[in-house]
Amino acid sequence: MRAIVATQPGGPEVLEIQELPTPAPGPGEVLVRVAATAVNRADVLQRMGFYPPPPGASEIIGLECSGTIEALGEGVDGWQVGDEVCALLAGGGYASHVVVPAGQLMPVPDGVDLVTAAALPEVACTVWSNVFMLAGLEAGDRFLVHGGAGGIGTHAIQVASALGAQVFTTAGSEAKRATCAELGADVTIDYKAEDFTAILKEAGGADVILDNMGAKYLDGNVRALNTGGRLVIIGMQGGIKGELNISTLLTKRASVHANSLRARPLEEKALICADVVDNVWPLVADGQVAPVVHAVLPLEEAAEAHRLIDSGDHVGKILLTL
Repeated sequence: MRAIVATQPGGPEVLEIQELPTPAPGPGEVLVRVAATAVNRADVLQRMGFYPPPPGASEIIGLECSGTIEALGEGVDGWQVGDEVCALLAGGGYASHVVVPAGQLMPVPDGVDLVTAAALPEVACTVWSNVFMLAGLEAGDRFLVHGGAGGIGTHAIQVASALGAQVFTTAGSEAKRATCAELGADVTIDYKAEDFTAILKEAGGADVILDNMGAKYLDGNVRALNTGGRLVIIGMQGGIKGELNISTLLTKRASVHANSLRARPLEEKALICADVVDNVWPLVADGQVAPVVHAVLPLEEAAEAHRLIDSGDHVGKILLTL
């Protein structure tokens, strides 16, 4: 099989294409011929040597894909060879073939083509598991998502808006804020010039915040929460160590969660995928939620895709096709 391999930790230039043995599916697994995969910021961290795959996962970068089932492992029910699917992965997406636990397969949503479907698994499972399953966002709640123009942000805005939340988001340029508004954000915040904490406090406080910045925004996020608010941290782009004001948290009876998806047990990821199919795929099928794709490049141009992610100039997802 063809695969992109990071030959050593470093910049995009360490990514090169190699021929590797095609894996075989074990019990409860399927082999997928990959049509497309997506580039996530976690891929950049893995390339740099900071985010190794969990034990037993493929060393090949790539946390999601779309494609066609080519072989079934022992004990797999409900799927057939030839089915078109998209999948949540712990690794292995930057390749022509990948083995996937059957519970992490999802059908391609109605109205989405096979290649574009690769933009959905990671963002849909991340947003649904954290914002709705964990933090319990409901219609009428105030929701703040940082980085609204990114892959997670563009998806979170649409789902939260479709389900009746009032959506606030941060973004760095006028063009990106305009895109966020088009996707359903009620309030867009220029994080370079405006104080998101003050804006949320004036609005009454956020019921749920989804944060990819970590330490840099910790204090501001806690102060921006409503009574009973929930902060979910899913990234560390702004650092790993911050100061938490316990007094503010206690006064607000609020909570802070730090969560990752990649290393969760297979059973948990299977439940998340099933919940996404039940709750998010209908929103995609009726047009309320759409994948936002900035660029589609061939797998051989993975290094260029990583440079684009590093630049921060993209809106939505970047796909690699085979």
